[in-house]
Amino acid sequence: MHSPTRGSEAGPLLSPGFWLLQAALAWRAELDARLGPLRLTPTQFTMLATIGWLEHRGDKPTQQAVADHAGADRMMTSKVVRTLEGQGFITRNPDDSDARVMRLHLTQSGREVTRQATELARDVDAHLFGGDASRMRPVLRRIAEHRTPRHEARP
Repeated sequence: MHSPTRGSEAGPLLSPGFWLLQAALAWRAELDARLGPLRLTPTQFTMLATIGWLEHRGDKPTQQAVADHAGADRMMTSKVVRTLEGQGFITRNPDDSDARVMRLHLTQSGREVTRQATELARDVDAHLFGGDASRMRPVLRRIAEHRTPRHEARP
């Protein structure tokens, strides 16, 4: 793929959104390459890390809570969760009070692969963001928080 250059900045090259997209694509490609040996995609890693984080906080995360926390839609989350369950990384169990609600839990192998993947993701962040990570985090978070929730219609 041809990479945009800064040689003559005009048109879309003047847009911070263009560069944000290019940066996100580069980050995802690097993460995807590093996660490959673990047989995980960035989306699967995000789901595992989210389950692990929610469990670490003391929660017994529901599938919906994981989707919400990860910023994913229900259908995609369901598909990814089934894949992770098939790989033996998570278990899915009905909630004690409502059988329609599924509770997710990392297995021991799920915890181990999540730990390995988290180290790889930190390495990618350090490689791509370097010392700018702490300055960039609040800006990126502010931008991400402007996202229209999936259940709301856009004007």
